[in-house]
Parts: sequence; structure tokens; C-alpha cells
Amino acid sequence: MQQITWRADDELVARVKVSAQHQRVSMNEYLTRIAQAATDPSLLSNEIEEIRSRLRLAGLLSDFEAHDAVRPDEEVVEAARRRAGPGTPLSELIRANR
Repeated sequence: MQQITWRADDELVARVKVSAQHQRVSMNEYLTRIAQAATDPSLLSNEIEEIRSRLRLAGLLSDFEAHDAVRPDEEVVEAARRRAGPGTPLSELIRANR
């Protein structure tokens, strides 16, 4: 088994982390699944859409579209955090299937 280093911009890494968390797998497992889906000759065709379709079937393609995302102003986010107060983070509730 070999180990590789992956360099990517911070926003892409953040999206990959979120997608891996949604699949409840490590980033390593998530990236391994993507690489397998993208390189396995039995899965590949000559079209990008076929790869995307296979990634979607494997549960590895997020419905998130980067162009739809708008980063909120940091001050607005901090004000919302203060108003929300302490409590259980949504991510913990989701992990606990609540």
C-alpha cells in the first residue's frame, strides 16, 4: 500500500471533508472511492457524465453546486452564533440521527 499527498485549495478540501462526513467515511476512504470510480476500467466510459453518474450511484457526488454557494459575511455569522447561544451543534445531532 502506498501513501500520497494531495494538494488542493482550502475551499475544495472543505467541500471534500463535508462530503466525506455526509457519507460517514474518512477523507481517505472517500478519496479512495472517488479514485476507484474514476479509474476502474469497468466503470469508465468516454463521457464525463458517465463518471458523474457512477459517482452519484456510489453516493460520492454531492448535490452541492459551488456556484450556488454564497459565503456569508463573517460578522453576520458571529452575530448569529451569539444569538444561538450554547447548545448541541447541528453536526452532532445529524451524526446521532436525531
